[in-house]
Amino acid sequence: MPNLKLRRKSNLSAFRKIALGTWHTAYDPSVYGSLTLRMERAESYLERFRRATGRRLTLSHMMAKAAGAALQAMPDANAILRLGGIYLRDRIGVFFQVALEDPITGQIDLSGTTIFEPEDKSLLAIVDEFEERTAKVRGGSDRKDGARNLFRRAPSFAIGPILDAVGFFGYTLNLDLEKLGVPNDAFGSIMITNVGSLGLEEAYPPLVPYSRVPIILAMGAVQDAPVVEAGQVVPGRVMKVCATFDHRVLDGAHAAIMVRTLRTWMEDPEASFGPVPE
Repeated sequence: MPNLKLRRKSNLSAFRKIALGTWHTAYDPSVYGSLTLRMERAESYLERFRRATGRRLTLSHMMAKAAGAALQAMPDANAILRLGGIYLRDRIGVFFQVALEDPITGQIDLSGTTIFEPEDKSLLAIVDEFEERTAKVRGGSDRKDGARNLFRRAPSFAIGPILDAVGFFGYTLNLDLEKLGVPNDAFGSIMITNVGSLGLEEAYPPLVPYSRVPIILAMGAVQDAPVVEAGQVVPGRVMKVCATFDHRVLDGAHAAIMVRTLRTWMEDPEASFGPVPE
């Protein structure tokens, strides 16, 4: 069984072929951008959702579904690079970083969990699945824990070659590595990190070459800010979302459609996510 279900993208534009020939690794073609979202309606929706359902909905849960909708609106962004070409994914996966703390040493580590098909799931389903998966990660029962233990034991000089090998066999050759403790499609289509939970207003995270994920979003802290409405400056609530993407896969035209989708979903939640459950 292959690691991913893929189909090769055909009819590449001249620029896409030039981009593939110009940059040879994810270290080279990183492009950075940001958008500022109005958050008053999203925060109101979140609070009403929590009161109505008893579930701890967060902006990360909302962003998971919005990101799924953005990739659905721009399917060419739901892709990986392999064998010198662009391959489109058959499903959408949103990877979230999860902070871990060693119960003995207190040392902070990072892992993550992936929500698949968020565009087809309700917010309630995403909240429950996210909580279940992050509990497994923090409890050490997630399938990724075997790989993390391997990296803990491996000497530092071996980490780079191991990661390169994982990327090569898991993505370039598209092999199933589960027997080696590497879950299939471990990183999904897009990575999201909530740096706002750390108090940061913005950050531009780097691409992770061995993951083959071409987009990373960083959600900043929601803060008070002056905004303009009907030509008047009024107090508002805003959140900056910073993006890093691989220019070999994506360009401004792709990003524009995704930005419009994210803005629509987060700034008009009732119309996009649906009414708050009774």
